[in-house]
Amino acid sequence: MTAEAQLAALRHGVVSILPEEELLARLQTGRPLRVKLGVDPTAPDIHLGHTVPLVKLRQFQDLGHQAVLIIGDFTALIGDPSGRSTTRPVLSRAEIEANARTFAEQVFKILDRQQTEVRYNGEWLSKLSLEDVVRLTARMTVARMLEREDFQQRYAAGTPIGLHEFLYPLMQGYDSVAVRADVELGGTDQTFNLLVGRDLQRDAGQAGQVAMVLPLLEGTDGVQKMSKSLGNHIGIAEPPEEMYGKVMSLSDALMLRYYDLLSRADAERREGVRQGRVHPMEAKKALAAELVERFHGRRAAEAAGQFFEERFQKRTAHRPEPVRLATEANEVWICQLMKDVRFARSTSEARRLVAQGAVKVDGRPVGIDYRFRRGRDRLLAVGSRRLAEISFEEPNPPEGCS
Repeated sequence: MTAEAQLAALRHGVVSILPEEELLARLQTGRPLRVKLGVDPTAPDIHLGHTVPLVKLRQFQDLGHQAVLIIGDFTALIGDPSGRSTTRPVLSRAEIEANARTFAEQVFKILDRQQTEVRYNGEWLSKLSLEDVVRLTARMTVARMLEREDFQQRYAAGTPIGLHEFLYPLMQGYDSVAVRADVELGGTDQTFNLLVGRDLQRDAGQAGQVAMVLPLLEGTDGVQKMSKSLGNHIGIAEPPEEMYGKVMSLSDALMLRYYDLLSRADAERREGVRQGRVHPMEAKKALAAELVERFHGRRAAEAAGQFFEERFQKRTAHRPEPVRLATEANEVWICQLMKDVRFARSTSEARRLVAQGAVKVDGRPVGIDYRFRRGRDRLLAVGSRRLAEISFEEPNPPEGCS
C-alpha cells in the first residue's frame, strides 16, 4: 500500500493523530515504523475496552510495521492516574508479576507474536538513579502537570494527589525514549502522557513520536467507560456463551459503536450495518460470533450462537444440564470440576472465573479453595448462562471384573 492508502486505513476509528502530517512523512520513508503501546498489569484479565488499541496495533502489524508492547511492570508500582478521581492502591511486586503473565498470554489472541517486540519497562526504569529522576522531573513544571483534567478536578475538590503520581507521565514518556518509538497509541485519557513522551524524545535528540489517540469504549451500559469495577465489561476470558450473550444485549446504537471500534469486518459490511441494510439482530449475531471466535475459536462461537438461539430466542427454559461425574471421590476441587464439565478450558481459566465471582454452587459464590461435595452440593453455575446439575456416580469397573 502507498503511504497515503495506509494513512487512510489507519485513520479509521481514531480520534486524532498528533501531528498527522508527520505520520504521513514517516510512512513515506518506506521503513517499518516502531509502534508502541504501553499497558500496566494492574489486573489479571483484559476486557474488550483494552482491545481497542490492541486491534489498532494489529492493523499496523498487518501493514508491515513493528509492534512494541511495553508491559509496565515498573510503572504499575506507581499506578496510572489518568482518568482517576483517587490515588490507585499500590500493588505488590508478586501481584504485578502474576498479572503480567496472564496479560501477556491474552494479548496474542489479537497480536501477531512474530511481529511483536515485548519489553518490560523495569528493564530501564529500575536502573535510573536519583540524579536521573531529578533531571527528568526538571523537564516538567507543576503548572503544566495541573493542566491535566483529572489532576485539575482532584486539586479543585481537595482530593489528595500523591507526588509519585506526577512521576507517571514522565516514566511513560521515558519508555518512548528507551524504545525509540515512532508512534504511540493510547486512549483519549492518555493524550497528555503521549505528548510528554514526544517532548522527552525531542529533548533526547530523537524525532518526537506521533500520538495516535483512540476513543474509549463504553461498557454494556452505554454510558461509562468499560470497567470491571463498574460491572459493565465483557472480558475476553469469559465463557463463550457469556460473551456472546452480553454482545446480544447491547443497544442497537451501542452495537454500531462496537462495530466501529472492535470489528474486523470490511468497510462495506460496516457501512451496511450503519445504514440499516443489515437487520440489527443479524448484525449483533455476526458481531458476537466474530468476537467469540477471535478469543475462543470457531467451534465455540458456533456453539454459543446455538446456545443463545435455543435458550433465549426460542424461549426455552434455562434448566440445568444434568451431568454425571464418574468418580469414587466424595469431593472435587471446584476448578477441576469446571474443567471436567467443560465450563473452563484450563485450571488457570477456572481460577480467573472464580476470582471474578462468576462461579456459584447452589446459588452461593464460592472461593478458590472450595470443594464440591457428594450429597451436599447440586448446582454449579458459571456466569448467568452455564448451569449444570452435578451428580456423582461410581465409575464403571474395567471389563472382565465383577
